[in-house]
Amino acid sequence: MELKKLPVGIERFQDFFSENFYYVDKTGFIIDLLHNWGLVNLFTRPRRFGKSLNMSMLQAFFEIDGEKASFDGLKIAEEKELCDAYMGKYPVISISLKGVEGLTYQAALSALRIVIGNEAMRFQFLKNSKALSEEEKRRYGQLIEIDENGEEVYAMSGAALSASLQTLSVLLQKHYGRKVILLIDEYDVPLDKAFEAGYYEEMVSTIRRLFHNALKTNASLQFAVLTGCLRISKESIFTGFNNLKVHTITDTRYDEYFGFTDKDVKELLYYYGLSEHYDRVREWYNGYRFGDMAVYCPWDVMNYCDEARHTPEIWPKNYWANTSGNTMVRRLIQTASQQTKDEIELLVDGKSIIKPVNQELTYHEVDKSVQNLWSVLFTTGYLTQCRQVDETRYELRIPNREIKNLFVMQIQEWFMESSVSDTEQIENFCMAFPERNVVLIEKMLGDYLWNSISVRDTAVREEKKENFYHGMLLGLLQYKNNWKIKSNAESGEGYCDILIETPKRVGVVIEVKYAQDANLEAGCERAVAQIAQNHYEALLKDDGMKTIIKYGIAFYKKSCKVILG
Repeated sequence: MELKKLPVGIERFQDFFSENFYYVDKTGFIIDLLHNWGLVNLFTRPRRFGKSLNMSMLQAFFEIDGEKASFDGLKIAEEKELCDAYMGKYPVISISLKGVEGLTYQAALSALRIVIGNEAMRFQFLKNSKALSEEEKRRYGQLIEIDENGEEVYAMSGAALSASLQTLSVLLQKHYGRKVILLIDEYDVPLDKAFEAGYYEEMVSTIRRLFHNALKTNASLQFAVLTGCLRISKESIFTGFNNLKVHTITDTRYDEYFGFTDKDVKELLYYYGLSEHYDRVREWYNGYRFGDMAVYCPWDVMNYCDEARHTPEIWPKNYWANTSGNTMVRRLIQTASQQTKDEIELLVDGKSIIKPVNQELTYHEVDKSVQNLWSVLFTTGYLTQCRQVDETRYELRIPNREIKNLFVMQIQEWFMESSVSDTEQIENFCMAFPERNVVLIEKMLGDYLWNSISVRDTAVREEKKENFYHGMLLGLLQYKNNWKIKSNAESGEGYCDILIETPKRVGVVIEVKYAQDANLEAGCERAVAQIAQNHYEALLKDDGMKTIIKYGIAFYKKSCKVILG
């Protein structure tokens, strides 16, 4: 039997069936939505958890005269009355604001015109609709008019843009005699990009007017569904809305429809003959909790399965982290007080912390306090909940290995940037190695560790902890760009942690150990013995180093010891 293709990056619902992609049935979302919908329904979830695919699914189900998709064999097909009443019965306006960005407000506004103009172009039958007056046809023409000056794709005026979604709703209702369903995907992206680029207030004003006309004063609206990562404060763009139903990652309703459940993952792995990879997939990509449901990141699972089918021994990767900006984690680490550093250490150690969470922020509020940063890290998927402690506080933790690795990477990058900022200090540290200044090396390493954020996860194997300290030390030494530095280089009868060759033909051998039992002296002795036993200095001799110095360095949490071999 030919297996279905894995849908990596596929977001159009119709493609799953026309192109034979594997589909994890989330059509129960339609059932629950139809039983519980409000006039405006907002769903906030982190990136890459299936928001766009679910929106495409809604469009494929509801749209009249749209591109048809088969729902045969899916959960929604069992609900015959709902299908008869709603399937293919409504005009649907569907836009994604994912691409509405630019270095300037005018560039972003142009991108917004393109998104809405392109959607309006789908309904060109309105130009000849017998249900519309000539004035109404003229109003439609304003939405699709091309800019003859060539400065914009669409010539839509500011007033026409603000009223565009409402205008389309009115015209489509008159044409079909049915109210409109409005879908807005990634509603918060324009505000996020505007905040980064410095035109936040202008974009807030534009989006507020657009949404007010489309969602609050739109008599042609059946209902609307919006998705995004953050719940933007009502005072920001939802001013005066009393018809908004918000479903966040803490809500139990709809908790299984964004992300893969454990059952979904087991069935997927079994289908592709990858069941033996289950424990690894769970460790790396599970751990999120939406409402009462434990979920995996679909993007990660699909990407890993796609690679594991062809390379079964492949190790999991940080797929999700590579698709989104990690500025929030970086911002938290850069601004961390000693208390915050201690809390980050607890999280990386596999433990949890209790924090108040505000799920309704404006972008201006994000940087006002570290508490707001914790809230954003939670809502965007870098942290997840263990439980709700009281009305405002949640017990938070890092969800899985993938996100833990991201935190460690950001800690290492921050450490390196902060360490090399004092050039005199880092120069003295590096030169202490060829000068055999053990006391200075140990003191400065201890100072660096004390001011840093340590990685001491008890669930991580000893060699993995060594990798963290090895990487930290290597980064410090690489300040000397005229030194030849090798990491994990083959030399003698093994692979040495760090080898250094200086222009004065001084060679340095460094072996790093993590003292799991806190016995730093014994850790250093083991390191020195390993250097001698495996003759790690062999490569340095072959390269013509006249003097060779050997160091054993042991770490435990924020302590270290250095000895000469």
